[in-house]
Amino acid sequence: MPTHPIASYTKSARLFALYQCLPRSEADAMSLTELMQNYGDNADNYTNERKNLENDLIGLNQIFNDIFYSDALNRVPAWGKNISGKTARFYIEPSFSIDVINEQTVFFWEMLDKYTANYLPFSFKQGITDKLTQLRRQDKDKFHQSPLGQWQDHLITLPSIVQAPKLDSEVIGIIHQALLQNRQLRISYQNKWEEKPTQRVVYPKGMIFIDNMVYLTGFNPVDDYIDDNVLLKEHRNFAVNRITKAVVVDKPIPDWVGRDVFSLENLRQIGKLEPTIDSQIKLVLKVQKYACQHLYERPLSQDQQIEVIDDTWNQVSATVANTTRLQDWLVSMSQLAVVIEPSELQVVILERLKSALELYGY
Repeated sequence: MPTHPIASYTKSARLFALYQCLPRSEADAMSLTELMQNYGDNADNYTNERKNLENDLIGLNQIFNDIFYSDALNRVPAWGKNISGKTARFYIEPSFSIDVINEQTVFFWEMLDKYTANYLPFSFKQGITDKLTQLRRQDKDKFHQSPLGQWQDHLITLPSIVQAPKLDSEVIGIIHQALLQNRQLRISYQNKWEEKPTQRVVYPKGMIFIDNMVYLTGFNPVDDYIDDNVLLKEHRNFAVNRITKAVVVDKPIPDWVGRDVFSLENLRQIGKLEPTIDSQIKLVLKVQKYACQHLYERPLSQDQQIEVIDDTWNQVSATVANTTRLQDWLVSMSQLAVVIEPSELQVVILERLKSALELYGY
């Protein structure tokens, strides 16, 4: 228990001390009068201190909801219900804690730390590493003695061939703010082919993670229109590492941006979230048998089918988006796979392979 009346502390200290004093079961729930025994002892200021106690309980409940997404602080009768003529009692859910290490939580952060090492930009990756450090510091001895505390000794990350670009944490924070507040965004964007950044206003929609790149997706400013296809022509993607400056504009995003047709999932399905030649194609490949094994493990699509042709070759068919990344993957397969259909894609891959041979003097 606190050595001094809680009412004598600053607000942040009062809330923490109050959290420590509250009972951990409904059976032991305490009324305001009972809590006042530790909260305040100034008889001349009892009424004000009791009111402060009520406000602190409300504030503590709000913190649990906003930060921990938990209804850990319970009131009987429940929060929001009329307590006129009743004695309100308070307690904290016994399973709740702000300082205990949960093994499942450690496992999740350890795996996330290793799995995303080559895919997330450094500033994002650092946030995950900092979270792990925080978990370990909470109870260092207990962490190292637990089986999952030794998990890090059995994981290793190999460096990626192409590292993630550097991101401006301030720009990321401003994009985050605009998205959460549903506000327009003014950005300075450095195109690869221009000497100076261009200034533009964007209706931000979300962020895309592709391999180790991060993109802001949104729309150019335009009035609502009855034909959604007209609005889709105003859709744009911006590499976040090329955004040199961002400012939240104090204007709401138009309501049409929130329509289902412009949801991130629908934009993905129609091929708007990455460079796409056509939205969907039926891809048919002839793949060497031993190279086809990874397609059993990581299929190209949910409708992928693999048929055995002979002892050397398999045929793979799948409905996929005809993206630049698909072409890059097919070129990387080189002698291990041949595009059978569609013929247009076959021509594109053949031309790219011929261009590569010319670079080597063949």
